[in-house]
Amino acid sequence: MKTTKVSFFVLSLILLLVAGLSGWSGDANANSNSGKTYVIGTDITFAPFEYQDENGNYVGIDMDLLDAIAKDQNFNYQIKAMGFNAAVQALESNQVDGVIAGMSITDERKQKFDFSESYFDSGVVMGVSANNDTVKRYEDLRGRKVAVKTGTEGYSFAESIASKYGFTIVPFDDSSQMYDDVKTGNSAACFEDYPVLAYGVKQNNGLKIVTKKEDGASYGFAVSKGQNQELLKMFNDGLTNIKVSGEYDRIKENYLGENVVANQGRWELVQKSLPVLFKGMGKTLLYTIISLFFAFIIGLIFGFMKVGQNKFLRVVATVFVDIFRGIPLIVLALFIYFGIPQAMGFTMPLFLAAILTLSLNAGAYVTEIIRGGIQSIDRGQMEAARSLGLPYRKAMIKIVIPQAIRVMIPSFINQMVITLKDTSILSVIGLVELTQSGKIVIARTFASFDIWLTVAIMYLIVIITLTKIADYLEVRVRRG
Repeated sequence: MKTTKVSFFVLSLILLLVAGLSGWSGDANANSNSGKTYVIGTDITFAPFEYQDENGNYVGIDMDLLDAIAKDQNFNYQIKAMGFNAAVQALESNQVDGVIAGMSITDERKQKFDFSESYFDSGVVMGVSANNDTVKRYEDLRGRKVAVKTGTEGYSFAESIASKYGFTIVPFDDSSQMYDDVKTGNSAACFEDYPVLAYGVKQNNGLKIVTKKEDGASYGFAVSKGQNQELLKMFNDGLTNIKVSGEYDRIKENYLGENVVANQGRWELVQKSLPVLFKGMGKTLLYTIISLFFAFIIGLIFGFMKVGQNKFLRVVATVFVDIFRGIPLIVLALFIYFGIPQAMGFTMPLFLAAILTLSLNAGAYVTEIIRGGIQSIDRGQMEAARSLGLPYRKAMIKIVIPQAIRVMIPSFINQMVITLKDTSILSVIGLVELTQSGKIVIARTFASFDIWLTVAIMYLIVIITLTKIADYLEVRVRRG
């Protein structure tokens, strides 16, 4: 009966969380005062087509085109910042209404999506380290590794010639990671869309282009097959209008013209990136605190079920722990955010998906912490209490649990640190926390070493601080 009441309380809290956060989906851009608001997924690590500037605004060719088209056609939109693969999966599961992310129009993708008219004709080039003078042709790649970004035209082109020229493909999710692999010498070269790599070279990304541009597929705006046709029509009509007005050419010139300014000094870049990184750290702490709150409630429920006298409840708790400890966190996140909504036909807020993922995963471990803490207390103390006439429940509350808490505290501290670091994994579903904020900054600056060092120091400072506070509280509890 008590378990049922607690479960109802937890469910009520979750429903309140959903109600309060269902409209929250990160940064947004609204561009009209009338009409439906469309949710648009994008990559934001694909400069110069989409990335985040130092002020936190989403900019780039795709972003400016979408903004101009929305104003021309008088519709509202909201940007959902994600990785490219996450954006495509979100479109498949109807989590977004459309995707604009330098997405190549291919016959395979046409089976699942409806595309707009082409808004950019791209092509593939090969890039090598700026200091590499030995790799100049495809023939020089034999027996070597080549870095590519998943889902791009460069990946498809590399696959088409890999057997002919005898190289091995190494896939990455972000262009900056691909470039770093080439600069460190792990891969001999990379294949990338020409405008993207050319922009990166101007921004001193450490690479150079050594081949002529190969013909590639055109970029298009995508919606799910047979859905949001009114949005697709507005995009096409608006694209036609801004081409006629000259706005289209002005947008391209702004990012691909000779007036593109290279990045500033490394320390100035770090300094200007700190506000974005601090905001990401704030979100990391927010997700950690909320998810641990629910994880603790979940752990209490299933922990007491595991040590209780009801065999059925013990089995249920054991199954819960086995499932959510056994599924990798990244798989659980993808299943909750993409799989369940697609199967059930509804849209899940990103914030809620992140909290559910972290809470269920941490809740399984907290369950075992509570079970282990209670069972570590000598059974003779419970037997002695019962022999003195104390009921099982009162003996548990008065005798066993106070001692068990002291045993559990170090494990709780450890779980807090693990959950805080686990938030970084959720960048795979587009959660913009500290790690994803670092990726976004690097996509603009290509300063991998400086930004990752800054992110690492921020994690280190926060984790050490929290650990010291928790250690202090542990000492206080043990003395008390």
